[in-house]
Amino acid sequence: MKVSFLLRSFALLLHKASCTRQALSDCFNMILKSKAIVLRSLKFGDASLIIDMLTEQEGRVSFIVHIPKTAKGKIKKQYFQPLTLLDLVFDYRQRVSLQRIKDVRILHPYGSIPFDPVKSAILLFLSEFLYHVTRGEQRNAGLYNYVKASVEWLDEAKQGYASFHLVFMMRLSRFIGFFPNLEAYRPGVCFDLRNAAFTDRIPLHPDYLLPAEAANMGQLMRMNYENMRLFHLSRDDRNRISDIILHYYRIHVPDMPELKSLQVLRELFGQ
Repeated sequence: MKVSFLLRSFALLLHKASCTRQALSDCFNMILKSKAIVLRSLKFGDASLIIDMLTEQEGRVSFIVHIPKTAKGKIKKQYFQPLTLLDLVFDYRQRVSLQRIKDVRILHPYGSIPFDPVKSAILLFLSEFLYHVTRGEQRNAGLYNYVKASVEWLDEAKQGYASFHLVFMMRLSRFIGFFPNLEAYRPGVCFDLRNAAFTDRIPLHPDYLLPAEAANMGQLMRMNYENMRLFHLSRDDRNRISDIILHYYRIHVPDMPELKSLQVLRELFGQ
């Protein structure tokens, strides 16, 4: 009797443990729907892609996708070009590094970007930039909406977008935590890149801008897509500003490398 009782008790404990594991598994696994922006895709094996995206619901997510070799497949390689806007259904598992897409469609087909080499170069550059600066980013609706609205604006722009990437990068810092306090600016101050602040005193470290360049950065921080065409920047101006902004990001974003696509953008723009 005692042995039988112990066996029944042990079986009950195993059943409860199994139910608990299943309940935990169900908590960590779910089917999600989300809008997403493609940041990078890499070929994996003969017929798969590893894709990094910024999603509206979960922030940064990496996926593995099988691309059928026939044209009849519903998931196509063309969906995963840089900064393509997508609508996704995916099987989300918190403990898995690569998620799997169940369904996908293009949310906003671009009308001009695929046919404009300059706009395409801008998107290639910004996708590489975003891939590095949004690593580890959790759900951030403001960030997602800013990127989405920005690329939609660029797609519709007819002219006056030579400084688009500069304004995009500077204003993006609002959403990831180091946009400067513009109210602190006044003529003659320096800009401390490490502390993201205008200052009366020259910092003791080398990462700062003297008043002339600090004034230019203050002006850039007040620019937006609608008024940037009114600010006339030379090729050298844009090159210098892009170098400063990227240096600024490297100070605040760990392990951010040199961006390979920057030179391509400069050559195509004829900046």
